[in-house]
Amino acid sequence: MAKSLKMKIAVLGATGQTGQYLVNQALQQGHTVTAIVRNPGKLSLHHDNLKKPQTFNIRMVEADIFSADSLKTHFKGQDVIMSCLGFPVSFLSAVTGYTLSMNSVISAMRESGVNRIITMSSWFTEPNSGGQAPYFIRFLLLPMIRGVLNNMHEMEKLLEKSEDINWTVVRPPGLKNLPASAQEFLTHEGYFVPNGGGNAMGRGDVARFMLSLLNSNAWVKKGVAIIAGSLWAMISDTVVAVTLCCRQKLKASWFSSSVGSPLSSKTHC
Repeated sequence: MAKSLKMKIAVLGATGQTGQYLVNQALQQGHTVTAIVRNPGKLSLHHDNLKKPQTFNIRMVEADIFSADSLKTHFKGQDVIMSCLGFPVSFLSAVTGYTLSMNSVISAMRESGVNRIITMSSWFTEPNSGGQAPYFIRFLLLPMIRGVLNNMHEMEKLLEKSEDINWTVVRPPGLKNLPASAQEFLTHEGYFVPNGGGNAMGRGDVARFMLSLLNSNAWVKKGVAIIAGSLWAMISDTVVAVTLCCRQKLKASWFSSSVGSPLSSKTHC
């Protein structure tokens, strides 16, 4: 196996819930991290290096994510920019944070000579991609967060038009605050993983996948939808469910037959 390269990473959204997982995992992997934050006090770090001043490989800097001039100084000398920025739903005004910040990031990257960025958005950012989503998601959840998804999609289009930038957009489904697991990833070049279930995945796993891209060109200039979980585990779960279903129907059929019920003894699972 090829040895993983240690890189200099500038992390945007480092104090957010996913960003903190990414920063901590990056440190554990030996990368050098520049955490670009608005409030350094919000960054919680859990890494042995932080207990040993002589081995620190992180620095925290304050910057305005909407200003290229504010960002470019901190981007200079970095190997990659990784963004976990997130902006909330707004029912009173349009969501614009994703596009405004990405415009500044792209300009700062060009001025500082950095051409690699890995950022995250979500499943179903393309307005027509939710047609195969479960009913609850399609008719209740997606309309509620469509403003956020639309601005994410606009951000993705900005990156697609940036020919000089080697970008990757990571699209997870819903997120939950869980650390990284050892589960495999199912991936799909698109706006969701077909038959992927769409259940929320741990933020730690999203960070783990993003960091795995540092030594891979597999998803450069592409958007990749992800879900954590082994395909064989999903198949196994389905087999178990079908088996239990059949057992219950066989048991019900046997009981009915024993008391003279006209129910058929055939089962269809």
